[in-house]
Amino acid sequence: MRAPLPTHHNVVVVGGGQAGLSASYHLRRHGIDHVVFEKNRIAHTWRSQRWDAFCLVTPNWQCLLPDFPYTGPEPRGFMPRDEIVAYVEAFARSIDAPIREGVAVTRIARGEEGFLVETSEGGVTADAVILAVSAYHVPNIPAMTANVPEGIVQIHSSAYKNPAQLPPGKVLVVGSGQSGCQIAEDLHLADRPVHLVVGSAPRCPRFYRGRDAVEWLDDLGQYEITVEEHPLGEKVRRNANHYLTGRGGGRDIDLRRFASEGMVLHGRLTGIENGRLEFGDDLARNLDAADAVYNGICGLIDRHIADKGISAPEGVHYSPVWQPGAAVHSLDLAAAGIASIVWSTGFRSDWSWVDLPFLDETGYPAHRRGVTNEDGLYVVGMPWLWTWGSGRFLSVGRDAGFVVDHLADRQITGRRRPPVRMAV
Repeated sequence: MRAPLPTHHNVVVVGGGQAGLSASYHLRRHGIDHVVFEKNRIAHTWRSQRWDAFCLVTPNWQCLLPDFPYTGPEPRGFMPRDEIVAYVEAFARSIDAPIREGVAVTRIARGEEGFLVETSEGGVTADAVILAVSAYHVPNIPAMTANVPEGIVQIHSSAYKNPAQLPPGKVLVVGSGQSGCQIAEDLHLADRPVHLVVGSAPRCPRFYRGRDAVEWLDDLGQYEITVEEHPLGEKVRRNANHYLTGRGGGRDIDLRRFASEGMVLHGRLTGIENGRLEFGDDLARNLDAADAVYNGICGLIDRHIADKGISAPEGVHYSPVWQPGAAVHSLDLAAAGIASIVWSTGFRSDWSWVDLPFLDETGYPAHRRGVTNEDGLYVVGMPWLWTWGSGRFLSVGRDAGFVVDHLADRQITGRRRPPVRMAV
């Protein structure tokens, strides 16, 4: 039986993944009393919302949690799901995080002196709150799922585990971001016939000119570009991630090659009616755009090699191995033999439990580098919180350090800071 919940903490951290644990590390470094609430278990998302063959798409050497870098035998490898969970759990043990697993935070509001935090084990007060729950809270299920005929199995990508989970027959994967492409590949490698709905996500080379492209991009400083320096500004936070994989030691994901091997590709899904799928006329355009990003990255690396006089093997830019024929605008689910659909349509945010006016007009936390416009409220662990590496093991610890340093300075000065000016 664990100790009862104290009634007050200097800081409440919500979320027991790598972001919340990194915040805990830095709070301990400052000697600040705190608690970490995790409604499930440490590393819950890695544990429960990833498929069996899942592995990192970034190399292990980028796993740089505070004072806890990857030290295994394969720094250029890609940890599979269970090793990722073990890495996060080991980090929690190493810092002796004051985590309360199985405690859900149900409401956060202002109190007389700080914050009121309601949980499944009772209420506490806090001087400051760090929200370390990313921005991916609820599976995004399109309304058109209601029009899918009965008898066809439908699951969200977060619930997909392996090909054997789905009934015999063809599988439709909707969405070609990282998860959709990797799940389509997982099914394809298991000789399951796949239809894939292709969106606008870009792709990236895995290896180019003798090295992992991530290593080249790191040398180029791409992971250090801040939101304020990026040409898109805060809009970059809405960009889809590039698709590639760390599976089997790492490789490209080439949807055209999959198509040449029998996978059926479609343009964007625009509707479902009377058992028929309706597609947009954008398949060729989406494939071309993804390849253009791929070759653009190759070109960026080429220029870096030339400018620095680096000795490296010659590189070859991608040339399409397959071209789509006449666009298919409609497909009958029954006639096509599609027995299941995997909706790889991402997630949406749900901040309804935070009873504070900290969101912008789009429903995204208004913040600068994790410091929100609500004094004492912080966010960490979100994609592009500050840099491209913010949502990854690479930079989440540094982001947490900045947030906690700001918080510690606020407590030391004994005064409330004015809201941080938001970037335009």
